[in-house]
Amino acid sequence: MSVVFVPKRLRGTATINQETIQRLLEENDQLIRCIAEYQQKGRAVECVQYQQILHRNIVYLATIADASPDIPMEAVNPNGGAAPSSTPANKVMDS
Repeated sequence: MSVVFVPKRLRGTATINQETIQRLLEENDQLIRCIAEYQQKGRAVECVQYQQILHRNIVYLATIADASPDIPMEAVNPNGGAAPSSTPANKVMDS
């Protein structure tokens, strides 16, 4: 289950930290891989389900980014550019 789905009673009380953001980014990476695999197999229903979860995650991350103070990209990744993904693509979907 996506970390975005928080019970209503807990909404607004969660602490947003780098670990939570990283988990969402890793989940998004896996969702994109699953969507691509299902598209290749012609399984549109599954694609739509994963696309909806991906959309929620992206909107959540965008909301966090909009609410955060501006931070120079060099502070986030001193090497510049996007940070390399540390998540292996080990989840294989059944056909």
